[in-house]
Amino acid sequence: QLQASGGGLVQAGGSLRLSCAASGFTFDDYALAWFRQAPGKEREGVSCVSTADGIPYYTDSVQGRFTTSGDNVENTVYLQMNSLKPEDTAVYYCAIEFTLIPCSVLRIDEYDYWGQGTLVTVSS
Repeated sequence: QLQASGGGLVQAGGSLRLSCAASGFTFDDYALAWFRQAPGKEREGVSCVSTADGIPYYTDSVQGRFTTSGDNVENTVYLQMNSLKPEDTAVYYCAIEFTLIPCSVLRIDEYDYWGQGTLVTVSS
């Protein structure tokens, strides 16, 4: 299972670090992604990284502000979010798919395992 945490209320310009702890999996080849869903909007991809190429990908709106990193010992992936903006307000989800395919070409519906979501609220 995946357990996402770290959300909260922060002022614009502030920072948060989200965590996605994975358990019960055997980590061989995988793609792990962060998605978010704002009220009234579709879920969108924020960031992803995969063992296929090891390259972290970011959606344009968070490029340079968000960073994905991982702790292989703790089986935890982090999303460091800096310079937060009100438009970053959303429920953030982590998801994992066990695959050799780079995450950059995976569709959202191809992720089989999802965390429960953690709410990030950025006030102006």
